[in-house]
Amino acid sequence: MTPPDPPRHRLDGPGGAPVVVLGPSLGTSMDLWLPQLPALTRDHRVLRFDLPGHGGAPPPDGPFTVEDLADGIAALLDRLGIGEAAYAGVSLGGAVGAALALRAPGRVGSLVLCCTSPRFGDPGPWRERAALVRREGVGPVADTAAGRWFTPGFTGADPYVAMLRAADPEGYAACCDALAGFDITDRLAGIGAPTLVIAGAEDLPTPPRGHADRLAAGIPGAALVVVEGAGHLANAERPEPVTAAITAHLDRTWKGTRR
Repeated sequence: MTPPDPPRHRLDGPGGAPVVVLGPSLGTSMDLWLPQLPALTRDHRVLRFDLPGHGGAPPPDGPFTVEDLADGIAALLDRLGIGEAAYAGVSLGGAVGAALALRAPGRVGSLVLCCTSPRFGDPGPWRERAALVRREGVGPVADTAAGRWFTPGFTGADPYVAMLRAADPEGYAACCDALAGFDITDRLAGIGAPTLVIAGAEDLPTPPRGHADRLAAGIPGAALVVVEGAGHLANAERPEPVTAAITAHLDRTWKGTRR
């Protein structure tokens, strides 16, 4: 089963500019990318989307995989008449971009993988989290989200935790199940798009060692930037260096197919 198609989405920026797709993390909405939007919309048409059951998107009516989510983005590009785009994603959103680059390499002209991984640990804890949310709702995971997502000194967590509290439990749980089944470790060499990997130095769910470093080592020619003082949602906690890294990468690699 595939998630709702096309995903709930929004376009911003000049209509004729090269397109950049932005993918959110588990538990957040497309508004995760608001800190980067002013800079990216200067020279790009920015396409943001919501995961199933997140940000007001309808919940799924059955299970899906990360690859299904990637196919949904390809279908959305088709509907919008976009042949090729750059893609940047955080965590689960990054996994979707990596899967899209593997499944439809002609669609991804440049790739940014932020605080993500080729494999998000053992499946068991993800299945357990999915079961918890199906049983008790998103409250228990929202109560601990700030500690997972940000460094202890960060004071701006509330808007992001609110995104998680608003998520549909089944949508969140189904995304956990999708993460449990995701593993592209042995296929990273097949990603041909120019790739930037961004890591938060203090990221707890996907620390640089064992996650970002594996992406950078496995994807041919990939660059790695580690952002100091940043946790898992590095683009929200340290927007300036993350935005600068993304825009510099796009300036080097993505002049785009103008649509």
